[in-house]
Amino acid sequence: MRPSRLYASFAAMPSMAHEILVDLFRNRPSLAAEILVEALGVTLPSYTEARLASIDLTQVQPAEYRADVVVVLLDGDVPVLVLIVEVQLAITPRKRFSWPAYVTVSRAIHGCPACLLVIAPDAAVAAWCAEPIETGSPGFVLRPPVLGRATVPVVTDSADAARRPELAVLSAMAHGETEHGAAIAAAVLPALLGLDAERSRFYYDLVYNSLNDATRRALEAMMKGYEYQSDFAKKYVAQGRDEGRSEGRSEARARDVLTVLRVRGIAVPEAARERILAQKDPERLERLLEKAAVAPSLAEVLDDPS
Repeated sequence: MRPSRLYASFAAMPSMAHEILVDLFRNRPSLAAEILVEALGVTLPSYTEARLASIDLTQVQPAEYRADVVVVLLDGDVPVLVLIVEVQLAITPRKRFSWPAYVTVSRAIHGCPACLLVIAPDAAVAAWCAEPIETGSPGFVLRPPVLGRATVPVVTDSADAARRPELAVLSAMAHGETEHGAAIAAAVLPALLGLDAERSRFYYDLVYNSLNDATRRALEAMMKGYEYQSDFAKKYVAQGRDEGRSEGRSEARARDVLTVLRVRGIAVPEAARERILAQKDPERLERLLEKAAVAPSLAEVLDDPS
């Protein structure tokens, strides 16, 4: 399975990728707890609030430790667990010495248990992060939970996306180029309308940049009338409409029709599939794509009196 283009580009722009992931966890302090419980099966104490804390874990000079995100779970006003989130895009041996310090220092600062959560999109890096860290003290072995691309939840429910947009955006980043991409995007994009303008545009670009071209075009057809807010998305939509009518794009447009039907759960027999793929008229394909987005059955998609 091919990873999303955004995840695949992390190696080329590590600083930007690092900040993108860190921002998702800063913008939703409870996201780390939700990931631990829902994606990684970790049992957490009951809590009523998730609050960002200082990322400065320095206690004694000259050592200095700064985590990416630190969240304190509180039950009322009482800290019950500290969650330290580290975004790891490469194998960095020194982390195996600093991560145990993050846990012990956080525990001392807040007076409650502490847990390290590592976000590692690359499979090889995720495997390295999950290796037990022997501290040298008998019984003290750190085994941090690791969220890799494959373990990111697939969010396709619009209500869930509206309630937890950061998790939905993370889902699009991880699975945008898979068969779930269009369904994830269709759930998350309307949810972004309820956010402030800056965050909405930022998340919109992340989602669209995570989708392959066919999924973007299929999503556009499914969401006729949706008002695109991101400059990136507006540029793509205009370009996609032009390309959809140009010579040589017929096969891609026909596959868009099949993608929309698949996402909507409409079965397409082999004969109908071949009929759609054989269509070369750009205007006819445009009508098929529009009908595929709204028609209740395959028969109504293929029925064209013109």
